[in-house]
Amino acid sequence: MLQVTQLTKAYGPIQAVDGISLSIDRGACYALLGPNGAGKTTTINLLSGLLQPDSGQVSINGFNPATDPLKVKASIGVIPQEIALYDELTARQNLHFWAGLYGISPVEIRRRADAALERIGLKDRADQPLQTFSGGMKRRINIAAAILHKPAILFMDEPTVGIDPQSRNHIYELIQELHREGMTILYTTHYMEEAEKLCDRIGIVDRGRLVAEGTLRQLRDRLPNQTRIHLETRGLTPEVGVQLQAQYGDRIAIGEEQVWLSPNLVHQDIAELVRSCGELHVDIQHLEVKEADLEAVFLELTGRALRD
Repeated sequence: MLQVTQLTKAYGPIQAVDGISLSIDRGACYALLGPNGAGKTTTINLLSGLLQPDSGQVSINGFNPATDPLKVKASIGVIPQEIALYDELTARQNLHFWAGLYGISPVEIRRRADAALERIGLKDRADQPLQTFSGGMKRRINIAAAILHKPAILFMDEPTVGIDPQSRNHIYELIQELHREGMTILYTTHYMEEAEKLCDRIGIVDRGRLVAEGTLRQLRDRLPNQTRIHLETRGLTPEVGVQLQAQYGDRIAIGEEQVWLSPNLVHQDIAELVRSCGELHVDIQHLEVKEADLEAVFLELTGRALRD
């Protein structure tokens, strides 16, 4: 369904996408997980034809964006980070406008728009202008607009950033429904819980490179130790972080007011870590021992916290 080989894109000295290769099967839901600035949005823009790559090959539903741009555009739906709607139009008018760009007949436009509004739970607001909608409601309309032409593959670029919990849950349910129906989805996020909850496979992106990919279990299996001691702290300065790093070496990872330690003996290491924090005047707000998650995988692969 989607094949990407050695895709690159630079902005002057900044290598935004650095040799990314990936393959997504038909009907899969694939997450590109990484921090802000990792290259996720640039990758989506390259795949959707908004940007031209410096090098590399892309095949979408059997078509090359460089030689068959219209066929590619008919095959994809794109949900960008920035909401692409008209505030002065109603929800229904927005959907009619975007559907018309795909050449859908007027009768079919009405039917599909009504069905989409029902699906996203906003049929009762269909004839109200978008300027009266919350950010989360606008994002749901954005998703409806992207699937009106029934694309083979849907690109979703961080669709839940900055929205209310109700809209986030609506979006999760819609993604899961589309996935069950067989739609192929490429989903970018910096929220680990979204990647774990929604996607079959996960690609971890950092500084423009795809550093690992696989199922959640396959990624966890890359860790030498499946257990982590996690501290949430107050007063963890960079200088204190350096001292802890010197004490524990590559077993410890330091984030913003957070510490992750790969233990040798859990109880002994907890006692020692708590004592060290006390001596360094670091207040421990929360301590837990848990099985490795995607954040632990990211730390192991990149040496830094996902939200750094």
